[in-house]
Amino acid sequence: MLYRLHSPKNFGLAKPSTAAAVLMGALLLASPLASAWAQSDTKMAEHASKATARAETIEQRITTLHDQLKITPAEESDWQVVAQTMRDNASAMEKLAAEKAAQSQQGMSAVQDLQTYSDFAQAHVAHLQKLTSAFTTLYSAMPADQKTVADQVFERSRQQAGGGQG
Repeated sequence: MLYRLHSPKNFGLAKPSTAAAVLMGALLLASPLASAWAQSDTKMAEHASKATARAETIEQRITTLHDQLKITPAEESDWQVVAQTMRDNASAMEKLAAEKAAQSQQGMSAVQDLQTYSDFAQAHVAHLQKLTSAFTTLYSAMPADQKTVADQVFERSRQQAGGGQG
């Protein structure tokens, strides 16, 4: 599931499954796409509209994952930490994407383009570590049968994202 959470096809483009999909999607906005994406005020207005849609998608993914994992009332406080981490990570990536898009308006050299990609990759790793930490706390508190459900949810998501073996 964590693989699926960060799959590029989940940046508002794939079936809602879980919320942190936005993180890897920001990698798609880095590099040459960010330059094209930020070339005009019209494009920026379209971006604002898409950001709103992604925020709604994040909430949908949080709700879907909550349901899939069968979060109990006793787990709700740990779940809220996971959900907030997902929101915070998505917001931080959105901010980074906007900053890089603004920088790209002045044009970017090949080296700057690579550095932008590196910045997104580093942010992605940092956000994934935060999410993993928050989810580990929740997962550790789950009974064995619920862990099995979580494992299956994550496995299905990874396979759907193309990360399955076979």
